[in-house]
Amino acid sequence: MVRVDPGLASRQLLCIMTAAATQPSQTLLHLAGELLTPLPEGALWWPAQRLLVVSDLHLEKGSNYAAAGQMLPPYDTGATLTRVERLCAALRPETVISLGDSFHDRRSESRLPAPYAERIRALTAAQDWVWVEGNHDPDPPAHLGGRAAKVLSLGPLVFRHEPTGEMGEVAGHLHPVAKVAGRGRSVRRRCFASDGARLVMPAMGAFAGGLNVLHDAFRPVFPEGCMAFAIGEARVYGVARKNLLPDGGAGGGSAWRL
Repeated sequence: MVRVDPGLASRQLLCIMTAAATQPSQTLLHLAGELLTPLPEGALWWPAQRLLVVSDLHLEKGSNYAAAGQMLPPYDTGATLTRVERLCAALRPETVISLGDSFHDRRSESRLPAPYAERIRALTAAQDWVWVEGNHDPDPPAHLGGRAAKVLSLGPLVFRHEPTGEMGEVAGHLHPVAKVAGRGRSVRRRCFASDGARLVMPAMGAFAGGLNVLHDAFRPVFPEGCMAFAIGEARVYGVARKNLLPDGGAGGGSAWRL
């Protein structure tokens, strides 16, 4: 179903969406028979379960780079936590799943400022908080609350960090972005990637990088290709595969370390 938004900069951001239905202010995504809402903050909302999914927060990435001599502004953790706090306040989820790589490295806990640690404990105390293990953080700090899991299955959906292509899978790790052409220029946005049977979440961390959905790394997950659900300023837009552009370089996109 297509709804035309005259204020959209690129008409190609609106397309026929075989995997989702678009309402005037909201995109709804069907995954393994369940109705989910991809949010412009980069989170996923499952209203039937009152469940919020965030992925790849990469908390304390800025301090990790600073320790190596690359001085980034030290505000990434605060900015990322603020987005999560606002979503929890607005949606009041019963469960929050942080889908791996919540912390950028194994030493993030030692660099985490006390006020940020208190904010994390407040979040984990307010709802059933599940830390899914990632490749950057296999053992989330116990003193911050919540519970850890390698994989979590709920009804027809299964949540894990690294995608395998399993039916009903919601995963992170790949940090998908979509590059879309329109009106003589292109835009590159973080996005959700899905073929209606499985989904890869965008990275929510303020300093997290991104991998083009046309990169070879996505082929094992989506053998028949996927749609991108690109994050705009105030909503998410479905983008058909035919309207996606590669970044260039080997593998159909920019290479970076996952």
